[in-house]
Amino acid sequence: MQPSETTGDTWSRVARRIRVPLGFIFAVVYVWLARPTRTSLIAGALVLLPGLVLRGLASGHLQKDKQLTTSGPYAYTRNPLYLGSLVLAAGFAIAARSWWIVAIMLLMFAVIYVPVIAGEERYLRRTFPEYDDYVRHVPRMWPRLSPYGSRHSAYSFARYCKHREYEASIGCVVVLAVLVVKLILKLVW
Repeated sequence: MQPSETTGDTWSRVARRIRVPLGFIFAVVYVWLARPTRTSLIAGALVLLPGLVLRGLASGHLQKDKQLTTSGPYAYTRNPLYLGSLVLAAGFAIAARSWWIVAIMLLMFAVIYVPVIAGEERYLRRTFPEYDDYVRHVPRMWPRLSPYGSRHSAYSFARYCKHREYEASIGCVVVLAVLVVKLILKLVW
């Protein structure tokens, strides 16, 4: 560990690296534990759809490492991508109908995503001098009612594609399709 590095910094870096592989492992566990019904699949899909839209809008505004993004969903919450992911998780939890899945999701958020968010905030504070003012006015997760600031960067489909946010939509469709197959197999057998 470097002298200026804290345990929180170290775990934040580790959590950032393992979150995607851990997500794939969780997907397998999720499918195994899921007990979908027709109603839970429809309700879950309706809940996760706004999460996909929020993530897509945020991705189209995000200009990583170039400037502090405060337009689009970032004018309402500092972490619209993570908020969108929480909404997605809620939708998938509803679709799966398993308290084990809810518990695992909450644990993963606390152990993986909270430290990642903290690490990103430390980076943004060091990189963008205006970040402290932004923090004072825009909540970390729960959105404010009126937009922050007057800077309005337009949504960019090119940025959406550059950040490969379409992969979230593809992943949602695949997981929902697997749940539908699981439901059909349960009904047939």
